[in-house]
Amino acid sequence: MSILETLNSPEDLKRLPASRLPELAADLRRAIIETCAVNGGHLAPSLGVVELTIALHRVFTTPSDKIIWDVGHQAYAHKLLTGRRENFGTLRTLNGISGFPKRHESGHDAFGVGHASTSISAATGFAAARDLDGRKNKVLAVIGDGSMTGGIAYEAINHAGQLNKDMIIVLNDNEMSIAENVGALSNFLIRTASSEFVQRFKKNTESFLKRLEVGRGVLHVARKMEESFKGLFTPGMLFEAFGFEYIGPIDGHDLPALLETLENVKKFDNAVLVHVLTKKGRGYKPAENNPELFHGVGPFEIKSGKVLRGKGGAASYTAVFGAALCRLAAEDDRITAITAAMPDGTGLVGFSKEFPERFFDVGIAEQHGVTFAAGLAAGGYRPVFAVYSSFLQRAYDQVCHDVCLQNLPVTFAIDRGGVVGNDGPTHHGAFDLSYLRHLPNLTLMAPKDENELQHMLATAISLGTPAALRYPRGNGCGVALDQKFEILPLGGAELLREGDVAAVLALGTMVYPALEAAAALADEGIELTVVNARFVKPLDETLIIALTEKCKILITIEENALQGGFGTAVLELLEQRCLNGIHVLRLGYPDSNIPQGEQHELRAMLGLDSTGMASSIRAFLAQNLISSI
Repeated sequence: MSILETLNSPEDLKRLPASRLPELAADLRRAIIETCAVNGGHLAPSLGVVELTIALHRVFTTPSDKIIWDVGHQAYAHKLLTGRRENFGTLRTLNGISGFPKRHESGHDAFGVGHASTSISAATGFAAARDLDGRKNKVLAVIGDGSMTGGIAYEAINHAGQLNKDMIIVLNDNEMSIAENVGALSNFLIRTASSEFVQRFKKNTESFLKRLEVGRGVLHVARKMEESFKGLFTPGMLFEAFGFEYIGPIDGHDLPALLETLENVKKFDNAVLVHVLTKKGRGYKPAENNPELFHGVGPFEIKSGKVLRGKGGAASYTAVFGAALCRLAAEDDRITAITAAMPDGTGLVGFSKEFPERFFDVGIAEQHGVTFAAGLAAGGYRPVFAVYSSFLQRAYDQVCHDVCLQNLPVTFAIDRGGVVGNDGPTHHGAFDLSYLRHLPNLTLMAPKDENELQHMLATAISLGTPAALRYPRGNGCGVALDQKFEILPLGGAELLREGDVAAVLALGTMVYPALEAAAALADEGIELTVVNARFVKPLDETLIIALTEKCKILITIEENALQGGFGTAVLELLEQRCLNGIHVLRLGYPDSNIPQGEQHELRAMLGLDSTGMASSIRAFLAQNLISSI
């Protein structure tokens, strides 16, 4: 029996002899690797914090002490040590444990997370609540250097330093976020007092002074000045300027050093930052050698590290977008590309190599990215901001105020629209149609397949006004790609199938399943019209009104929250035209958070596969007494 199998709670960890901790670290890594090899997951981040996690739970006592993990993708060892070992094999699966901390899952998960840079804000709130209640527990935020590129982290540090609450920030510095970190701050953090230059300089200076007659006195003074000296070479002066006591840097894989440091810091009653240096992917060579690939990886072979891509198939929407943008940029030198620390995830690696001077990685800073794009657009360029749907939520005000209000030609390429799979509710693109549709000046569209995606991208850039196109995670439909771009008629929908019982208005990924559902219902004598809506804003009002004259039943289908989405836009049109007597069925996401699971599982669960659509349409037609049934 492994040591890990004997631990069912952090209390068991505290009773474990210190000599057995390295063995426990090896067990944790083995469990994480074996599970991620089957389920996929955030492997490299979790492997990098194994010793740190052991030390945190050895020194502090959760759930009374609060450990808040930034992003939370590195919390696998935390889950294994806090009573979820037996269920760890269900990680990131439907009805299984989450890949991120979730309050409903365990009392040891103090705060639910999934997006970067929030931990210090939450920890400051926990500390304030504790003090208001007169309690004495400790509050810790564990944040990576990548997350420190997010502005909210500094808003929080500024406030926390001013309050000077009893709280601890653990800065997990591995010099990476998802891709390699960028920016001046990242370079500043890398300048640590553990660098070879600084250590060699100190040793040589001490050796020289000891040989001098007056050297011992000078050495005594020099040692008193060491804190000032360190400030020239370390991030200490930055965090101390914010009001934090700075400790570090500490080797994040040296358990004795970590334990001693945390035991000492535990005695402090003011704001402290502990700077810990770790290696992403530690203990698994493939992940150490390629931490970006293994940041969030699918199933893989443990021995070789080879990622199991599954059976071939069509190119991904992301890849088609990236290739199309490169082709467009070759023809138009005004086109620039922006990412928020996701060049690979958004398909911009090729662009960054082909057009390096027109590629910008702003770090984990979506708000800045949008306003930066607005500045580029105001300066005469055609910026394309490629961003995940759930990450663009973080920059809503900038989209509204800095882009749309000024009617600037920024294109938002919104990846991961709809359900994304195993990352779950923090990453599903469930709301973008709703939070963008009502913004003045913005054109909003969704392609039915990867070929239409490239035409929509060309259309968006050509408009000279704000535009957004949203597309899903995963492979396309396998259709052939046109070699020449087509500028689509603004607001123009596409009639794909004609029938006289009801009209289906399908958007984006729902178009092909809607065609399949229509074919199945046709075998039952129910003939449906199917339309590829293409545009959420502006709608093809002429076609929709014509359909209401032919059919008194409309069905809208979208991968988005029903509140405020595409179906709502159709209802608003009918209301504006005073079209009474039209029965409308809206299919989409319910008013609840969608769990984790494979995309096909979730679509089936939500009734958004062809079988579910056919069932819902059949029932709706029966309910409305359609004579053809």
